[in-house]
Amino acid sequence: MIKVSVEVREGATRFRVGVQADSINRAVSIMKRRHPDHDVRVVFPIEPERFFVRGPKKIGEAGRRAVAG
Repeated sequence: MIKVSVEVREGATRFRVGVQADSINRAVSIMKRRHPDHDVRVVFPIEPERFFVRGPKKIGEAGRRAVAG
């Protein structure tokens, strides 16, 4: 899991949000789906100390924990 800051823009209006996802592409896709008529971009530089999310793994859709095999 990673966390990146994403900027969402529409005209002069813009805001930034932190997004957790499996990849940078997935983080951008999530925000594009939530804001389809807006321009969505990753904010650079990416802060290395905040990039990788530590902690328990997500619980899958079936309600089971993901197990690395």
